[in-house]
Amino acid sequence: MKKLVTLLSILVPLSLFSQEFDRQKLDQYLKVLEDKEKANFSLALSKGNTIIYEQQGGYLTDAVKRKTDSGTKFRIGSITKTFTATIIFQLVEDGKLKLEDKLSKFFPDITNADKITIEHLLGHRSGIHNYTAVPSFGNNLTKKMSQESMLEILESMVSDFEPGTSTSYSNSGYFLLGMIIEKITKKSYEQNVEKRVIQKLGLNSTAYGKKINTSNNEAYSQIFNNGWMNFPAEWDMSVAYAAGAITSTPRDLNKFMYALFNNQLVSESSVNKMREVIGGLGHGIFSVPFGSRKAYGHNGRIDSFDSGSYYFIEDDINITLLCNGLTIPYNDMLIGILSILFDKPFEIPTYDENPITLDAALLPNYEGVFSSDITPLKITIKVADNKLTAQATGQSAFPLTPYSAQEFRFDPASIVILFGKKSDGTDYSVFKLKQGGQNVEFKKD
Repeated sequence: MKKLVTLLSILVPLSLFSQEFDRQKLDQYLKVLEDKEKANFSLALSKGNTIIYEQQGGYLTDAVKRKTDSGTKFRIGSITKTFTATIIFQLVEDGKLKLEDKLSKFFPDITNADKITIEHLLGHRSGIHNYTAVPSFGNNLTKKMSQESMLEILESMVSDFEPGTSTSYSNSGYFLLGMIIEKITKKSYEQNVEKRVIQKLGLNSTAYGKKINTSNNEAYSQIFNNGWMNFPAEWDMSVAYAAGAITSTPRDLNKFMYALFNNQLVSESSVNKMREVIGGLGHGIFSVPFGSRKAYGHNGRIDSFDSGSYYFIEDDINITLLCNGLTIPYNDMLIGILSILFDKPFEIPTYDENPITLDAALLPNYEGVFSSDITPLKITIKVADNKLTAQATGQSAFPLTPYSAQEFRFDPASIVILFGKKSDGTDYSVFKLKQGGQNVEFKKD
């Protein structure tokens, strides 16, 4: 449920899409990812509203060696927000809500409720602190939480900024939007998703998530540690709610995105408002560049699931990639797929590189506390038992495996830490943390 803004920045000229892309090369790339245990995934590509390619790799879970298929359901995390935003705009078009309505009309005890509008909530400009970023949040994610309890948490938080003055990704705003939907319609958020989107489009494999049931062809998220194993925690969907609780398949999400951008769920003016980007974020969707092309959609991360669903309007192409286990950055996999799809230069990696052993005398050079300008988390690098470890604020330490003097990985969470390089060797004062499409620079305090 983190914001994972995917920047697919390959500078290539725009060319018209040909449906006759190199399918054999895409098959080969995806097979390498599966064989080298880099990804458990399900992929669907559509032209218009018709599937033109799909492929799956890996298993539902390490405990049940059942291969994923086109009907396997994945938790989609924050792609749920696009469903929530769609329903909000439907209510606006029905005359039951206005974008300029104040939050105080529904939840007056939220800080700055009399200044926060529905539009602010949609565009992550409310200033309400992101509840999933609170250090103690990890204590609640596996518990069934009542809306009253969650509302108390939201009401207790201090505002990050004055409403409308900045943009900062916040699951809190979408949790509140879900409850506003319920207040207006007198029906549950789940019932609204079912009636207003699922039934309308015939999305037979999409639902409000519950506890994962692999016997129902539902994928369990996995991490890699000398082989795939189940991710140890499973969010309770009462905590994710309208910010991240939906499960779906690539086929269904392609149908949903196509219908949304072709005005089958809301009007063209509403879609245009959803596409209006301020501070890098739209209103339930955001724009994603790929060279000269631009797609619109959303991504998500929950448990160890990574997801993304994007529509290239000019090409009339939809791509949805859902993963329940990765040992490479999600963004790298997505770039590879799109490069092959749009016939851009791409060399299929072999992944034959092996870890190295660093001289123990060098390890203390990496130690320190590192911070970033764009996240409150600090990361402490230290030596333990002649190995480097990393520990983020409020989280457990994890081991770093060196692949060079600059590159370290923690495969169970698809984390890569890349230290800087100087003419005379490693720059120990700075590193970039890559995970799930994020590329965040940290500097030693």
